[in-house]
Amino acid sequence: MKVSQRGRIAPFIVMDVLKAANERAAEGDDVIHLEVGQPATRAPDAVLEAARHALARERLGYTNALGLMDLRRRIAGYYADIHRVEVDPARVVVTTGSSAGFVLAFLSAFDVGDRVAIACPGYPAYRNILRTFGIEPVEIFVGPETNFQPTADGLDRIEGRIDGLVIASPSNPTGTMIHLADLEAIIGCCRERRIRLVADEIYHGITYDEPATTALRFDADALVVNSFSKYFSMTGWRLGWMVLPEDLLRSVECLSQNMFIAPPTLSQFAAVHVFDCLDELNANVARYARNRALLLDQLPQAGFDRLASADGAFYIYADVAHLTNDSEDFCRRMLRETGVATTPGIDFDPHRGNRYVRFCFAGGEEDMMLAAERLKDWPGT
Repeated sequence: MKVSQRGRIAPFIVMDVLKAANERAAEGDDVIHLEVGQPATRAPDAVLEAARHALARERLGYTNALGLMDLRRRIAGYYADIHRVEVDPARVVVTTGSSAGFVLAFLSAFDVGDRVAIACPGYPAYRNILRTFGIEPVEIFVGPETNFQPTADGLDRIEGRIDGLVIASPSNPTGTMIHLADLEAIIGCCRERRIRLVADEIYHGITYDEPATTALRFDADALVVNSFSKYFSMTGWRLGWMVLPEDLLRSVECLSQNMFIAPPTLSQFAAVHVFDCLDELNANVARYARNRALLLDQLPQAGFDRLASADGAFYIYADVAHLTNDSEDFCRRMLRETGVATTPGIDFDPHRGNRYVRFCFAGGEEDMMLAAERLKDWPGT
């Protein structure tokens, strides 16, 4: 029988690592999860209470394809309060996680054969979703010299036309950020060359030395994707949002109607209240900061001494070329011999990721300390 070529894309390796770690745990072995990028905390209490109330009182049928207007207004208000940027709630689209946001962004903005630039290393789903849709991902190889982020100069050096650019600040897997002047330069370059900018801002709110700046500050027509999963600690609720330029609104609405009908209704009712929980959410960020400081101190003592700057998110990206040339095997051995689950860099960079490993520090502080102690005792380093 016919099998589509679309599904023949690279796997999301971190999910394979999670599967192996869970299998080990099911056999009774002790596993410390430093692989999957999700908060260890549950949703805030007010969100849980709102969900209970909605279950008892609301019909929970389909909402508008673009989401509950109450939630869209709260999201717009968040931009006014946090970023001092005015956003029309009509331009806010609620999505089934940021994953659906990227699907809708790429389908609405680009056609088959278009070329979209992405940073390498970067979130693997960008590359894989683009290829599934017949859009060519054009990799911009970045490293420590540019804080693992693309630059306007780097964009100018790409041969051939570029129809789009995806940026992420803070980034997965590196945790690095595009600093203010560089962000303004990139956005100016995109505007001048009529390159559609897609800004992944799902780790906004989780930063350590300086706050993240939304692309909307410099370009009201930037296409922004965000999520309730990371800072808002609502990973399994599968809810995200987009802020769209007006020329994409109807396209996204029609695509959303046909592909998703509507975002999860219960999650939407609950998420309206998450914006009242910023103190609780910022306490989570303070814990991430302590975990980050602990690992930045302890990992070099375990032989991991070539680390990206970890400006935000909850990741540390380590160059392990002095330890291995096969990050997948290295992570498998680490899990088998220490019980510490980490993600091989090959997931994020198919060209140079064999020499990198990503640590996630979104878990508990005791787990971070225990992982560091195990790695310091591990002969593999």
